[in-house]
Amino acid sequence: MTRSLILFFGSTAFLFGGPAGQDSLGGQDGNTVVAEIDGTRITLAQFESKRPSALFQARNSFFDAEKKAVEEYIDDLLLERQAQKENVTVAQLLERHVNGTIAKDPDDAVLRVYFEGVDTNEPFEAVRDKILDHLRQRRLAKAKNAYVQALRGQARITVDVAPPRIEISLKNTSVRGPAGAPLMLVEYADYECPYCQQVQPTLDQLETAFKGKIAFAYKDLPLPMHPHAQKAAEASQCAGLQSKYWEYHDLLLKTKDLDVPQLKAGARQLGLETAAFDKCLDSGERADAVKSSQDEAQKLGLQGTPSFFLNGRFFSGNLSYDQMRQMMEDELKRSSAQARNGKEVTSR
Repeated sequence: MTRSLILFFGSTAFLFGGPAGQDSLGGQDGNTVVAEIDGTRITLAQFESKRPSALFQARNSFFDAEKKAVEEYIDDLLLERQAQKENVTVAQLLERHVNGTIAKDPDDAVLRVYFEGVDTNEPFEAVRDKILDHLRQRRLAKAKNAYVQALRGQARITVDVAPPRIEISLKNTSVRGPAGAPLMLVEYADYECPYCQQVQPTLDQLETAFKGKIAFAYKDLPLPMHPHAQKAAEASQCAGLQSKYWEYHDLLLKTKDLDVPQLKAGARQLGLETAAFDKCLDSGERADAVKSSQDEAQKLGLQGTPSFFLNGRFFSGNLSYDQMRQMMEDELKRSSAQARNGKEVTSR
């Protein structure tokens, strides 16, 4: 598969492409021989068919580095193009539009306020110039970023650096949303994780904004430093046996009541058959199901919670609503483009 980068500057387009058949990690295709045992060759495709997640995080790290490098290259091209327009060098351009716009240096009274937050045993006079230089560099960086963003706003830029994707099994997993939805969001999370709790309002907003287009799955990844997370995960699985998985899941995230007596009280609140629920929770009946999800996360190389897969595309952390919405908009555009391309191929 050919991978390309298209940059549009006004009416001019620049295309950068790689040879067909190369992937995004090391330029190897599926036919590349990666090992040989007693004369039997093992190709990359054979290896990945048996270990589909083994290189996923490595590819994801490469994608992040690749995208960062491309974005920085775009910034440099924009600055060079603007410098040519103004008939100056890039250094002169930055002096004119960036360096000359920053505020004057603060006086010592302000610098002493910054000094109070510096972890040092040296006197103010010894570190004054270092504090001043640090403030100048921060202001310059902010001013340059603002200027580059303004240039980006005047250009039509398309970056086609495709993220790696992996198929996430939904076997024995509760899914909320329409079957065949163009957006499939899978979250690996921990009911006691504060970051998971913080991102939940954003997920609720997204489910509302993309209603009818998004399906959501939750996979348990209780972390060892959270003493209540394991039983909370098991409790949600026990509720699922009574077809109340999502009601119980939402209740846990709302109340954050995770002690075993509170978990049982939550089941009663939802009208579950309490004897069956209590037996399920006390016996650890669903511990293996939780362990299976944990093992899956480990194979995927997940380091913490929350971790997400949007149509197989990995991202993690407490992203903002705007960031996640943009990713979903991009995925919908991708799905539409694939559908159009499929129709074109069918009609030929």
